[in-house]
Amino acid sequence: MAMRAITRSSARVGGLLNAAPRRAISVASMENFKFDPIRESEVSRAMTTRYMKDMYDFADTDVIITGAGSAGLSCAYELSKYPDIKVAIIEQSVSPGGGAWLGGQLMSAMVVRKPAHLWLDELGVEYEEMDRYVVVKHAALFTSTVMSKVLAAPNIKLFNATAVEDLIIKNDRISGVVTNWSLVTQHHDTQSCMDPNVLESKMLVSACGHDGPMGAFGVKRLQQVGLIKELPGMRCLDMNTAEDAIVELTQEIAPGMIVTGMEVSEALGAPRMGPTFGAMMMSGRKAAALTLEALGVSEADHQRAMAA
Repeated sequence: MAMRAITRSSARVGGLLNAAPRRAISVASMENFKFDPIRESEVSRAMTTRYMKDMYDFADTDVIITGAGSAGLSCAYELSKYPDIKVAIIEQSVSPGGGAWLGGQLMSAMVVRKPAHLWLDELGVEYEEMDRYVVVKHAALFTSTVMSKVLAAPNIKLFNATAVEDLIIKNDRISGVVTNWSLVTQHHDTQSCMDPNVLESKMLVSACGHDGPMGAFGVKRLQQVGLIKELPGMRCLDMNTAEDAIVELTQEIAPGMIVTGMEVSEALGAPRMGPTFGAMMMSGRKAAALTLEALGVSEADHQRAMAA
């Protein structure tokens, strides 16, 4: 069956397209509800054609972000303002967002120290304002908001349930990543060889988080191949020192690779900050700025993006 595009007039609200006005729900309105008929093969083709096209289109991309936690998503949001820059996000989990779905110790509220709250204003995330910090009533409110804006951007594709197994390095410059389905990566020791896929890029932003089964992968691989000498690891908790340090130390740690978020602490020995999230957001934004600089995006390009 041939596909045809249908365009409807829409209102843009908070960065999202609303195709229809809100209507109150009632039991009567649902009594005779029926879906349009569909063949099972149509569903399969709708998914596979689009996913394979995305894999084709993003096999050679401008920016790859590894990790879709708060730092990675914040970086992606800033890059979404530049529609000519193609961005692929690789996330090993089925559910992107990293540790930003909850606050500390599985509690709901998210604490963001000032002045990072000004960026929440840009996103449209509401909060309770205190003297030196703000409190978002549920961390998932931030994560779902920034994620919805990132996913709506035409220049960004999220490949979740996808693991980065290695880096592409040419002449000591990071030039892309080696990927596989996360379930395959987790079971290499129980199956015969299952070769990976590859994506090339001009810049890689590594936002893999602190050490763990797949955490801090980017910098750990750099050490293994000799592009960085040592990994001092994350130091003990000190909120005030940690958040400033994470933003300050966000940098291009090897040619073609910028490190951001908690992976910074593993690479450069910064303390952990615990359940306060402003540094993740600001580190991700700084990573975006460094990426744009590395790509040669000018101030004039920036102003045009802001006007658009």
